[in-house]
Amino acid sequence: MTKLNLSSENCIECPIRHRAVCSRCDAEEMITLETMKSYRTYSAGDVILWRGEPLEFVASVVSGVANLSKTLEDGRTQMVGMLLPSDFIGRPGRTHVEFDVTATTDVTLCRFERLPFERMLERTPHVAGRLMEMALDELDAARDWMILLGRKSAREKIATFLDLLARRGTLNGDVGQISLEFPMTRDQIANFLGLTLETVSRQMNALKKEGLIAFSGRKKLDIVDLIGLRQATGDDADGGLII
Repeated sequence: MTKLNLSSENCIECPIRHRAVCSRCDAEEMITLETMKSYRTYSAGDVILWRGEPLEFVASVVSGVANLSKTLEDGRTQMVGMLLPSDFIGRPGRTHVEFDVTATTDVTLCRFERLPFERMLERTPHVAGRLMEMALDELDAARDWMILLGRKSAREKIATFLDLLARRGTLNGDVGQISLEFPMTRDQIANFLGLTLETVSRQMNALKKEGLIAFSGRKKLDIVDLIGLRQATGDDADGGLII
């Protein structure tokens, strides 16, 4: 079940304001966006969009985590990506949804009607440019995802996942201790990374014993040694996989 959130939150005060597609909008453009936006909250497990249905809106993830997946004809489902706060859902110019989008945790979206949003893009090149940047970042993330699923060990997968959360939760390049709200259960992480629950627990506990991470509650994770964690991802200094 979905619940409509009637919050009248001002765009200027939005927690993803400086990372989202609207990050370069001026005051006049923000007013325009206000006229076409609405907030909607989905409970964990809700399907936000079904593959193949008409794309009536595009959206920015304000809070929570969602996943992108595609179901094959025989019923097998492949998860192809994860959506975190500030990520964009939908493709302007497309009329139908390309992937199933499901709420992994409770998710709040800032939704824009697709057609008015597309017309706005024609008038605001820098917003279109920001959307292009985000699309290219998503392409890079998809390539990293292929490496993660296809070549990395269980330890490297867990370390890469935690590093991703750290990068998305830190804007100033801090390499000290980082405290994060942990958005997913270990079972959800296992499904996301193609591992078993037991493997996720074993690897998380190993990283804890090595002093790379610490837990400060059921939903809180401290990354104690970010440099050490990144070394555990299996990537070299340039971000490529060490073979």
